Amino acid sequence: MSGNTELPTIAVIGGSGKEGKGLAYRWSKVGYRVIIGSRSADKAAGTAQELRQLLGEGIGTAGASNLEAASLAAVVVLTVPNSAHAEILESIKPAMHGKLLIDATVPLETSRPTTVHRPAAGSAAQEARAILGEATGVAAAFHTISYEHLFQDDPIDCDVLVTGTSAEARAQTLKLVAAAGLRGWDAGPLENSSVSEGLTSVLININKKYGSRHAGIRITGANQD
Repeated sequence: MSGNTELPTIAVIGGSGKEGKGLAYRWSKVGYRVIIGSRSADKAAGTAQELRQLLGEGIGTAGASNLEAASLAAVVVLTVPNSAHAEILESIKPAMHGKLLIDATVPLETSRPTTVHRPAAGSAAQEARAILGEATGVAAAFHTISYEHLFQDDPIDCDVLVTGTSAEARAQTLKLVAAAGLRGWDAGPLENSSVSEGLTSVLININKKYGSRHAGIRITGANQD
């Protein structure tokens, strides 16, 4: 598998889905080695082949089972439905010691997606922390970015809020946000992920109310320079 060996290898678990595939596309395009993870290694390999057809055979993208993908990567990005969240985390836990998990999962209730739902742990990212333990850094990001933006090469007029278990976890995640062509903000400790995850329901409601498809958020009044 090719790609820039100076950059960390990224596993996108759930990478055959729309959000995961879009993120994989953006990171592959700028030289990261990306491993698509799926319960079906064949399905993951098919998605990787789709990306190679879009970007060229020289990109560092391959497919694998979820556990194998997590084993081969330094950073694992989780883009799965909430219904599969805990099960998949348990399945990749043996490969996660000392690594960074970036959780993009939103705890939506399918019957009421426009209403914020908080799981018992407080957020999906906090649930991930409870399952994986303190030896794994956990960050939460990408909840407010529509997958439709990710396959467009134009600038994306949306911001990404990043929360995490440490300043280092947030800093690592913010680098990947920037590599994906997005503007990210350090939004504090992982406990704040309940807010950023909940914004997805707010945006779904706005889309429904105003006939849009990809509402987003912008942070104003702060300077990153």
